[in-house]
Amino acid sequence: MSQKDTLVHLFAGGCGGTVGAILTCPLEVVKTRLQSSSVTFYVSQVTLSSVNGASLARVAPPGPLHCLRLILEREGPRSLFRGLGPNLVGVAPSRAIYFAAYSSTKEQLNTLLEPDSTQVHMLSAGLAGFTAITATNPIWLIKTRLQLDARHRDERRLNALDCVRRVYRSDGVRGFYRGMSASYAGISETVVHFVIYEGIKRHLQERRAKGGALGDEDEAVKDASDFLGMMLAAATSKTCATSIAYPHEVIRTRLREEGSRYRSFFQTLLAVPREEGYRALYRGLTTHLVRQIPNTAIMMATYELVVYLLHQ
Repeated sequence: MSQKDTLVHLFAGGCGGTVGAILTCPLEVVKTRLQSSSVTFYVSQVTLSSVNGASLARVAPPGPLHCLRLILEREGPRSLFRGLGPNLVGVAPSRAIYFAAYSSTKEQLNTLLEPDSTQVHMLSAGLAGFTAITATNPIWLIKTRLQLDARHRDERRLNALDCVRRVYRSDGVRGFYRGMSASYAGISETVVHFVIYEGIKRHLQERRAKGGALGDEDEAVKDASDFLGMMLAAATSKTCATSIAYPHEVIRTRLREEGSRYRSFFQTLLAVPREEGYRALYRGLTTHLVRQIPNTAIMMATYELVVYLLHQ
């Protein structure tokens, strides 16, 4: 792949990730709160001092709307955009690295394996996910810590610089890589997503080719239909992949909590069901799907659109 093509995919991936992150940030905050072990958003009318960690399993967790209402009442609307700064700082390079690595790897593997086969898509998505996770994990840890900072309106909010200092002071450089093992486990979600996405995309392209030549007057409609198809393909593939691999999201959030008693991927995987039941591994799934489906559709459509426009 030429240098120009690499830059196009870098830029398109960054644009797609940025647009999706801004539009779906409030849902990201709600999802992260639901995934955490914090007692603040599990109890609304109970005195917090009367509830300890051991009793959390007996307290019914709130739904997304209840959590959203608590955030608005206690912290104000601005809290729905907590962590947006690190998200914007990280999403562009993360998505840019991901899409560039995915495209470059696929280009190379197509010369070694059957072109555009399932194996090529799986290996490309896996390597791209590993590369992006390793490069950007510290940014996502800071984002998660900020989203979990549930201070009231009149309290001083934790900012990104304060968070960096606290992480370094408590855990050193290693602290910035907490949760990375869960992110690596989440590569399976990315692999499933891209395999399904590429399959649907190829099917749509084959249908278009079989449709025969269209008149010039239908060209604009045809292009709009193509991008709508890509959005639907991305939404469908992401829904399937997320439903399969969701527990790694909960484990990653727990590992990134400040002062967390969760120390490793497997220790957390065993501890959460034992203390809170197996349903806790899927806490926040509804919110995650509501956020992830439009976010992925917007991101992938923006990516494909930018690549298309830059290649004109």
